[in-house]
Amino acid sequence: MCCHVATYTAPYSYSHHYPPHQLPLTALPPPPYSHLLPRPPLFTRVCKRAVICAVSYKNSKHELKGCINDANCMRYLLVNRFHFPESSILMLTEEEADPNRHPSKQNMIKALYWLVQDCQPGDSLVFHYSGHGKRRKNNTGDEVDGYDEYLCPLDFKTGELISDNEINAIIVRPLPHGVKLHAFIDACHSGTALDLPFLCRMDRSRRYLWEDHRPPSGVWKGTNGGKAICFSGCDDHQTSADASVLEKNLRHHLNFLN
Repeated sequence: MCCHVATYTAPYSYSHHYPPHQLPLTALPPPPYSHLLPRPPLFTRVCKRAVICAVSYKNSKHELKGCINDANCMRYLLVNRFHFPESSILMLTEEEADPNRHPSKQNMIKALYWLVQDCQPGDSLVFHYSGHGKRRKNNTGDEVDGYDEYLCPLDFKTGELISDNEINAIIVRPLPHGVKLHAFIDACHSGTALDLPFLCRMDRSRRYLWEDHRPPSGVWKGTNGGKAICFSGCDDHQTSADASVLEKNLRHHLNFLN
């Protein structure tokens, strides 16, 4: 089984200038979760923030058994090993009492905007997703393999999918210099779920191979000076399934976050 890591750090100049073919992201709507997690005063500003999404699709033929457990393990790890304040972790699962925290497409999109809202140099951001994934043919020329990858929110059966292009535009392209984003995507077809410009593969012999995934169309998919790293459960053309292996040892395998 290979480990697929996509990562990108933009040159420092990109924290001041956008590429000539890419307009600034000032037009993106800002729907933060301000009513759920009030922003602390500046003198106590939280420098670590996380969005953890787990979709189990209960009582359907698409039901997954391990996603909620994945989410709880990730929260435990971030709080107890990496000292994320519990108030800075937004959980989206079907078990949440507040419907605003159910993993629908609308709530997930709002959570992603909240994740990067007002981020500053030194901030550490985490996005974790456990659920189903899909892929569809791309006709715009901005995918090296010719396919777009999608996350499947709770309401995906009504067509509510979240594309790699949307994720890239919301949490990758706005990242300023000095901000780090770690994403963990445990889903089918998740190899390039964040649409990052470069992808690194590691085989069983621990040999690394970097691939250039910059879109043939020239569309800009990098950050605005920050660092974005995505660890995916499988390649874009592969599928994944529920498993209980190593769940008790999760916190021992993610020391690279430190």
